[in-house]
Amino acid sequence: MRLPLALAPLLLLCTAAASADYSNHPKAATLLERLKQEHGFSAAELESVKAALVQAQRLPQLVEMEQKAPERTETWTRYSARIDKSRIDGGVALLRDQQPFLDRAEEEFGVPPAVIAAILGIETRYGRITGNIRVLDALATQGFEHPTRSVFFSSELEHFFVFCRDFRMDPVAMKGSYAGAMGAAQFMPSNYRRLSLDYDGSGGRDLWTLPDAIGSIGHYFMRYRPTQAWQRGEPLIIPARLLAPLPAGTEVNGKVTAYNAGALLRAGFIAIDVNLPPDTPVGIIQLPLDDGSQEYWLALHNFYTVMTYNPRTFYAMAVSQLAQRIQQQLAAEAR
Repeated sequence: MRLPLALAPLLLLCTAAASADYSNHPKAATLLERLKQEHGFSAAELESVKAALVQAQRLPQLVEMEQKAPERTETWTRYSARIDKSRIDGGVALLRDQQPFLDRAEEEFGVPPAVIAAILGIETRYGRITGNIRVLDALATQGFEHPTRSVFFSSELEHFFVFCRDFRMDPVAMKGSYAGAMGAAQFMPSNYRRLSLDYDGSGGRDLWTLPDAIGSIGHYFMRYRPTQAWQRGEPLIIPARLLAPLPAGTEVNGKVTAYNAGALLRAGFIAIDVNLPPDTPVGIIQLPLDDGSQEYWLALHNFYTVMTYNPRTFYAMAVSQLAQRIQQQLAAEAR
């Protein structure tokens, strides 16, 4: 019997899982000591952490999934297929269904409803697909075994145990993405603890509910990195045309605004159809297409704010363009 393709990754995870008993891993002692010293874990709470580490499953394929994430391996032609009709329609529906919470987030944090909707659309299709991998397994495997990012994932594993204690969650039961992100907003444990909000007044911060996810995304963009806080009323991207080959060493697809609009336009390499003040900080985005050509955009401050959520150019571009199309469709339907 041939299994549906959609079930294949889940079957792979199930068959490849192996009990690891990470409680005996050399890094476990450091984790337990930090939980005790930095977060005040009691002896009983530390025993609960050890018991969870005993039950953790080793899923080495998650490391490969992280290393071969689509943002790293696909062309823009293939990656941009995520900006499909269902995501646009879903974003329009979210703007209507959750309007009070989206309007409140825009008023408080300056982030437009369509941008928050686009984050939810790209991350989890508006909360419908939040991940089916145990967060414990994802963070333990990558925290203890990732060849290049173990420090990051070890820190998130630490925050995960603190999150479970403070939010009264069972660490063995929590599920999320292959990287350990949780809820409709796909917050990592450290951000869940620091930046999530109770936006619906339920008395808890539950990112599996859309109102709390909406408010938390707006809060994230304002508070995660103060120097990159969302700038109210400013766009994310502007289409550009390349008029001449860029000089060697020109930064493209970076993580900051490396130039200003006036200098680029005076140099004659880039043309845009929007009047920007000459001193506007911008970055150059170059998107490889399947036919071998390149697509160019200028990225503004808020584009790089989106990149703090996921530091990949394709991701931020997908969010930016999905937000534009959601807003366009909403306007068209209002005519």
